[in-house]
Amino acid sequence: MKPPKVRPGDTIALVAPAGPVPADLVDKALPVLNGWGVEVRVGDCVRAAPDGYLSAPDEARVAEFTQAWLDPGVTCVLAARGGYGSQRILDLVDWETLRTAGPKMFAGSSDVTAMHRAVNVHLGLETLFSPMPASILFDAVAAEHLRLSLFEPDSVRTIPSPTASPLVPGTATGTLIGGNLALLAAGLGTPEQGSARETIALLEDVTERPYRLDRMVTQLLRSGWFDGVRGIVLGSWEGCGDPAPIRDLMLERLGPLGVPMVWDFGFGHVPASPTIPLGARATLDAGAGTLTLLP
Repeated sequence: MKPPKVRPGDTIALVAPAGPVPADLVDKALPVLNGWGVEVRVGDCVRAAPDGYLSAPDEARVAEFTQAWLDPGVTCVLAARGGYGSQRILDLVDWETLRTAGPKMFAGSSDVTAMHRAVNVHLGLETLFSPMPASILFDAVAAEHLRLSLFEPDSVRTIPSPTASPLVPGTATGTLIGGNLALLAAGLGTPEQGSARETIALLEDVTERPYRLDRMVTQLLRSGWFDGVRGIVLGSWEGCGDPAPIRDLMLERLGPLGVPMVWDFGFGHVPASPTIPLGARATLDAGAGTLTLLP
């Protein structure tokens, strides 16, 4: 199900389901979000004193997310940042109760990959793999594409990438799935993970050594997660070293799947990252470097 679009005057709830949130980045982002003509409700965990590598204890992060989702005035729940911790709260969320609130948008990326799949599966909703406000990467281009995706989704039905190049040429149509590679690998065997069958899989990561990327991709391959995948979109690999060996690695490990695959689509932990709807159906044109969202 496609959540309703956000309209001026609506409320966006800013939550912190994972790591601590830098206060200065929140303060910098709030005028941008308020400039969209919405009310921004900042959750308690966003402003909480850090609990080690978490923004707050698990119970507090679950309560913040649940309160935001059940609030009838909130049309979008937006993760302030990633880090680590999203996986820890998934089994504590009362998904049945959340279904009673009706559809609304959920957005975020990085560690929040775990929550995307949970919302897709438990609530049957599309979500937005998007840049997050409390990040140095929340630049003007990234913020504007998120705004359009929330308020005017029909205006961003085609997502082009000026940096993309085909590793395996061709076109493919399927449901968009994926996100951060480390979270996808870590999620194997969990109730929400499922597989990439009949999907276009999106993969990106940050500050991982090439051998670790190899290990994660190999784990997904050996588990059967890629069985029946229709296309692959590779995003950014910031801080992972020289891109050339990573490109070769992805071609070596994933090329034999024989499906269209594009390199450096430009989403993930980089400036100007586009917002991509997970759970939506789309057509990948590897040669043109585009994703076209279908009605």
